[in-house]
Amino acid sequence: MQAIVIAAGQGTRMGPLTDRRPKPLLPVAGKPILEHVLDAAAPYVDGYVVVVGYEGDQIRARVGDTYQGLPVEYAEQADQLGTAHAVGQAEPSVDEDALVLNGDVYVTDALVERLATQPGTAMAVMPVENPRSYGVVELQGNRVTSIVEKPTDPPTNLANLGLYRFTPKIFDYIEDVELSERGEYELTDALEMALDDGVTAVEYDGPWLDIGRPWELLEANSALLDSLERDIQGDVEDGATLQGAVVVEDGARVRDGAYIEGPVLIQTGADVGPNAYVRGATVIGADVRVGNAVEVKNSILMRETAVSHHAYVGDSVLGANVNFGAGTKVANLRHDDEPVHVQVKGELVDTGRRKFGVVVGDGTKTGINTSLNAGVTLGTGTRTTLGERVVTDKNRADN
Repeated sequence: MQAIVIAAGQGTRMGPLTDRRPKPLLPVAGKPILEHVLDAAAPYVDGYVVVVGYEGDQIRARVGDTYQGLPVEYAEQADQLGTAHAVGQAEPSVDEDALVLNGDVYVTDALVERLATQPGTAMAVMPVENPRSYGVVELQGNRVTSIVEKPTDPPTNLANLGLYRFTPKIFDYIEDVELSERGEYELTDALEMALDDGVTAVEYDGPWLDIGRPWELLEANSALLDSLERDIQGDVEDGATLQGAVVVEDGARVRDGAYIEGPVLIQTGADVGPNAYVRGATVIGADVRVGNAVEVKNSILMRETAVSHHAYVGDSVLGANVNFGAGTKVANLRHDDEPVHVQVKGELVDTGRRKFGVVVGDGTKTGINTSLNAGVTLGTGTRTTLGERVVTDKNRADN
């Protein structure tokens, strides 16, 4: 069996984090989302076909021609015309049953195992609180009888998770799929054609997350770091304190006076302290500098970012090559106890989180004593001046 992994989209709802990289390469728990998906499939497949599009060369360079000893082929989806179109691009490389997985979704090994060990055609489904936001599945026993996209009156609470096991016959159905109202070729349309052949529902009620927006990176990061095991390979000075599940990779340094409360991953080349406080589900990326008297909590700091002394970063995602000037402070809490809202593609979206800080694009620099309000996004390459208070989104053009 092979695995078709869809990794062609940019992920515009993740902007500005995807301005320079495809969404599947965004890091969670220290490595790209895509690699977590490949890892989950590895025990059950004899090769991968990765469907690439936006910045596909980055994925090719990262994954290579083999992954965990398994061959990797690539299919190109130059225009993002829907999931059926994406899977169809893989047809020349697929001549056996295949898993179809999304390269930007957090899935557990247990879910992939249950799907992979089903015979014939199968799909993963899960009960959800608001099925109106999903494709909804009706069953007779464990056999799928209908799939309805985002119904106003859902017939069940079972959502389609977008994870499948197909026989090669699916490509025949894909050829007959027509453009949907939103101008895409939908994989669920092909699946509906296959219902008469028999489609098994694999019901699942464990961890699963469609990582579509920045705060969902933090949710996936937290879930994956739950299984982190303490491992100290780097240089930890005598005066540093490490509590719980902390990983310090070879080549990383934790200086005197630093206090680290796991789960925390400190990657190769990172330098933390002196007197820094790092806690929560946090990843300090490769070659990141966390300076004197800095606190970082429940955040992701991507490679080669620097947070200078006397700064605070909470519940935030900082892109690569960001530089926070001394005294930069992130607000991550609304005192009216309401959830933090974030602008996503021009729309104000409820994160569902009482605590959420900021999203910062690659190459951004803040002046000393900058204050950043909860829910603010700083675009790629943005600059702030000394003492600036940023209460709404700011982009390079606003500098």
